[in-house]
Amino acid sequence: MKFEHFALNVSDAPAAAIWYEEHLGLKVVKKMTESPFMTFLADDSGTVMIEIYSNPKGETLDFAALHPLAVHLALVSEDPNADRDRLVNAGAKVISDDILPDGSHLVMVKDPWGLALQLCKRAVPMI
Repeated sequence: MKFEHFALNVSDAPAAAIWYEEHLGLKVVKKMTESPFMTFLADDSGTVMIEIYSNPKGETLDFAALHPLAVHLALVSEDPNADRDRLVNAGAKVISDDILPDGSHLVMVKDPWGLALQLCKRAVPMI
């Protein structure tokens, strides 16, 4: 089996989807313009998607209150410093910036809704 998507129930799906499209470079695959505003966004490989929606039938987690190690989206970054600065200018908040013993560079930020995003430049790419 392979992943189709990972779904996130968020407080403001239309705004979050636009932010992810504009600032993470994700591409809209399918979009619903009425409640629950399901939007499927693919990464630049076109093989991995997240679904962002606002469905009152399900719980919306308080991402801002969660530790980033509880849940985060990890994204490959060729330049974590530049991506960190660009995302901060777009409303993200820096949580951590670490260089691992193997030379990997991991930056953790939270998006404007509190979801943790990890920017990964691995010394040895994992995929």
